[in-house]
Amino acid sequence: MAKYLLLKHYRGAPAPVNNAPMDRWTPQEVSDHIRYMRDFAAKLEQTGEFVDAQALAPEGTWVRYDGEGRPAVTDGPFAETKDLIAGWMVIDVDSHDRALELAAELSAAPGAGGRPLHEWLELRPFMSEPPTITE
Repeated sequence: MAKYLLLKHYRGAPAPVNNAPMDRWTPQEVSDHIRYMRDFAAKLEQTGEFVDAQALAPEGTWVRYDGEGRPAVTDGPFAETKDLIAGWMVIDVDSHDRALELAAELSAAPGAGGRPLHEWLELRPFMSEPPTITE
């Protein structure tokens, strides 16, 4: 089994086919989208392929260590995940092909008008062990 991260993006990814921003969806369209995501996760729980899924709130803060007892907080100048990442799902599957299959199915979650989003999802494998550095 191999673990993969499926990332859903607010922006930064290529535009989905059904490219109406979620803040313009009806409450029913939002509910249908969330139901699809939950049903998809439940199906993967049944097959033992589901690990975790979380939606992220749009707000966030950059924090860094700035000396003993003084955490400095800043909002830049870096690309901010609060603007980029909407949420994720972690799956544990037998093959890369299965991960691709599931990512494609998740991409079909409904959006505006109940039509599939056909959104781009970022599929990233977990590292199995730290890389070996040779010099």
